[in-house]
Amino acid sequence: MKAYLINTPLRKYTFEAPRIREWVEKVCVGKTLNLFAGKTKLDIDEFRVDVDKDMVADIYSDAYEFIKNCKDKYDTVLLDPPYSYRKSMEFYNGNYTSKFKLIADELPRITNRVISFGYHTTFMGKKRDFELNELCVFGHSGAQHATLAIVEIQSNLIGEK
Repeated sequence: MKAYLINTPLRKYTFEAPRIREWVEKVCVGKTLNLFAGKTKLDIDEFRVDVDKDMVADIYSDAYEFIKNCKDKYDTVLLDPPYSYRKSMEFYNGNYTSKFKLIADELPRITNRVISFGYHTTFMGKKRDFELNELCVFGHSGAQHATLAIVEIQSNLIGEK
């Protein structure tokens, strides 16, 4: 497993921070589903989904509703949801977006690589046959909790990517 520490100022939208954006553009592989797209377009092959019509998205939908009806396959799924109920209320205009277990249960059907951001380091896990492949801690000089990003890939693909 690879691990990194990158110091970067905190920004309202995660990918506005140049160092975070650079890292995520480097670790996304192929066709990427950006499930909580936000405002920052990435320089990758991304399909953008967001519930908030003020964000930049290809489709406006609840993340879980989109995933459970998704027929497409993606090389990578990128998850950068609000990290808490409070952030959801502040930044997503009251649209509560925490259906993580339901989303995680559906993801193996459409991808074998998941990159998730938050204040925690567990998302897909071994029960869904995913293993932690990479961890990046983004330190914000004590201004806020560190932002954690993890790359998980299906166990049978370890060593291939």
